[in-house]
Amino acid sequence: MSKKLVAALGLISASLFASETASAQQAGDLFVRARAIYVSPDASATTSINGTADIDNKVVPEVDFTYFIADNIGLELIAATAKHNATAIGTDVGDVPLGSAWLLPPTLSLQYHVPMEGFKPYVGAGVNYTFFYSEKAAGTPVNGFNLKDTFGFSLQAGVDIDITEDVFFNVDVKKLFLSTDATIPTDLGLVTADVQIDPWIIGVGIGKKF
Repeated sequence: MSKKLVAALGLISASLFASETASAQQAGDLFVRARAIYVSPDASATTSINGTADIDNKVVPEVDFTYFIADNIGLELIAATAKHNATAIGTDVGDVPLGSAWLLPPTLSLQYHVPMEGFKPYVGAGVNYTFFYSEKAAGTPVNGFNLKDTFGFSLQAGVDIDITEDVFFNVDVKKLFLSTDATIPTDLGLVTADVQIDPWIIGVGIGKKF
């Protein structure tokens, strides 16, 4: 009886291993996704005129690429750009619209993909470098608006849900830890600020395996 039990357990283990191996992401696989992302900054600031900062939310398109450097281990690169409006709130001179800026935050993440059939969750962590460009001051009393390019870090979790063998639906959540230095010439003099942007990025889209 014990021999039969051992044999049965061996067969079950072999079947599970074979199933996991078959559903694993293989080294050399490439995933390409197109997503719509909701960017929601969790903004705050320390400024030379007291108060803090508010940055509006945006929905923008995004593309990303995940290349598997080993079974179930991938490197993901995302590319998207968004225009945000910033306001200084609760300052010594009240609430002041500062202006707008475009952000380009390419992010490279190292991911682990759980080898499951059909429903494949993953987690990741990465590094980010954000470019700020086309800053535009809101106007009187703000005469200029400049943000410094900077490094940041990210954490993420997501899931790929198979539609066909090579096409899947994706849901992804990222948290970027990102701060920048702002310099703002105004009618009252130069204002400086250390701005925490720290956005949540929530994406949904379609991907294809190559």
